[in-house]
Amino acid sequence: MSGQNRSDVKVGAAVKVILKADQRTGKLTEGIVARILTKSSCHPHGIKVMLADGQVGRVQEIVG
Repeated sequence: MSGQNRSDVKVGAAVKVILKADQRTGKLTEGIVARILTKSSCHPHGIKVMLADGQVGRVQEIVG
């Protein structure tokens, strides 16, 4: 499932995000959603979230 729709992303879900620093390489970081930062219902580059460890990135894939 892609992370473009805010309704699909839930706090506590395992996701793969792309961090701002990794946008050129496309490296994905896996983590647990702590907060959803994007207010709009959808975003073409992925919903921006804060992971449990404090990193911020855009959801590329929802793992579980």
